[in-house]
Amino acid sequence: MNITAAFQKYGVPNEVVDEKINAYLKSFSNADALKLYEKSLKEVKSNTIVKGRIVNIVGSVAIIDIGHKSEGFIQVDEFGGPEKIKMGDEVEVYVAEVEGESGLISLSKNQADRMRGWEQLVKSAADNSTIKGKVVKKTQGGYLVDVGVLAFLPSSQVDIRREGGNLMNQEIECKVIKIDNQRRNVIVSRKAIIEKQREALKRKIMSEIKEGDTLKGVVKNITDFGAFVDLGGVDALLHIGDMSWRRVSHPSEMVAIDQTIDVKVLKIDLQTERIFVGLKQLTDNPWEKVAAKYEQGMKIKGKVVNIVNYGVFVELEPGIEGLLHISEMSWTKKISNPSEMVAIGDIIEVIILKINPGKQEISLGMKQLEANVWVDIEKKYSAGMKIQGRVKNVTSYGAFIEIEEGIDGLIHQSDMVWTKKAVKPSNVIKKGDKIEAVIISIDQAQKRVSLGIKQLSPNPWETTLPEQYPVGKPLEARVLKLSNKGLMLEIEAQLDGLLPLINPKPAEGEAGKSEVPEDFSFGITQEQAKELKTNQHVKVEVARLDPNECLVLVKLQAGSEPVISEVPLKPAEEKSADSPANTEKPAETPSTEATT
Repeated sequence: MNITAAFQKYGVPNEVVDEKINAYLKSFSNADALKLYEKSLKEVKSNTIVKGRIVNIVGSVAIIDIGHKSEGFIQVDEFGGPEKIKMGDEVEVYVAEVEGESGLISLSKNQADRMRGWEQLVKSAADNSTIKGKVVKKTQGGYLVDVGVLAFLPSSQVDIRREGGNLMNQEIECKVIKIDNQRRNVIVSRKAIIEKQREALKRKIMSEIKEGDTLKGVVKNITDFGAFVDLGGVDALLHIGDMSWRRVSHPSEMVAIDQTIDVKVLKIDLQTERIFVGLKQLTDNPWEKVAAKYEQGMKIKGKVVNIVNYGVFVELEPGIEGLLHISEMSWTKKISNPSEMVAIGDIIEVIILKINPGKQEISLGMKQLEANVWVDIEKKYSAGMKIQGRVKNVTSYGAFIEIEEGIDGLIHQSDMVWTKKAVKPSNVIKKGDKIEAVIISIDQAQKRVSLGIKQLSPNPWETTLPEQYPVGKPLEARVLKLSNKGLMLEIEAQLDGLLPLINPKPAEGEAGKSEVPEDFSFGITQEQAKELKTNQHVKVEVARLDPNECLVLVKLQAGSEPVISEVPLKPAEEKSADSPANTEKPAETPSTEATT
């Protein structure tokens, strides 16, 4: 054995080697030497882990007896330093090579530890048991943990929450969740251990607490609908509606992350293992004193705290809000959105209309602070009275007239002209016009006033038209269109006529309707009507007047050709704004339209 050469390999001076070897040999008797020699004859194979004993420490190396014909040497640093070992310690070492060039056995404590560590990892993964390790490095996706070998701890497996804190140089407990024997890759989870611990703690806490308990907790997360509070191992939901008796726009107004707060246990759901807590329940409910503090009809000032499309919420005191509905904001103004009247933060005066402490509701009014102009309206106005007003708005069905501030009346299209059943309102009056009208009716309950302008003059169907258009009077009329009752004709600018169809058929799309056109005993056939062109002039005579339909019923003149002009005339130039003829745009040819 070339022991001197082996020590020289590790940098031990010759004089120290000689001194240590002589002392080592003198320490054995012949019997001891014989036993040692017999032990040294045991077979030792490479690439295996064996047990050995530290028989001497020389400088920076330790002499390891593994029961072979030659000792092995290991650097003291592999044991963690000289203070970590002593003479006689039994250790496990890895046999890398039985006999090298120096005739010594090549041993490794580090390799033995790595192999034993891997075996422990594989066993731990199989048993689903926990292991301990030290976090030695932070990487982009997590940490490296020394568990005998370097294992990867992903960021997603650090903690049950996103922010798990800094784990560098900490001893942690973890579990193997994936192992690749071929590549020697290991993935561990700390989160799995924490979840298991918290689950046990959660069951313990849920068995101990009860509804009504007041507990301390730490705010761990804030969402739009509330906050999650850690009660010492189990999370409870603190809903935004249970944070304060007053309106809370966002939970961050009341709590902050990592804030320690007192909460009251409201509900424990053992089936879903959920706990609900409240913050406002630790203080008196202000609604319990509402009935004694407020009464119907009371005037009070409050702060506008929220505006919705149907009204305004007014804070009367912290925790007490009332609803000012949009319908209670003005007697006369047509409000499409409450923001037209108030803004958030405004201090307004209101009247309490109704109190319901049980439902925690207070109804408020603003218009009640002013006199209701509709109360005395029937004293100021009556049916048949003429009024003057300004046209505020024109719609497809009529026009709104401002009688006085806050009171509008409607002129329906049917009350605009006598000689037309329906007209286009914008052809009769314009927005901004100042006009005279007659009050037809007043509905105080519905706050409606019906007006008319045709009523300013006598009804021509009762006065002038019977004399102007007696039965049998010959006429020349212009063809407008074909309806389901017959040919519509223009008698004059503001008066239409009808040349009825004999045995008319329902127009297209009207089959099956219960209401069918009148079966006239005079008129023309469907085929004859289709031969007449729009804007052609025909010879007719008055058959009778129909005031209900605002029409002059006519028939063809006897003994003459009906068509005066064979070639359709150009469309008539646009008449004046109130001309009924302008309510329809003529088609190229008569069509079977459904209505007159």
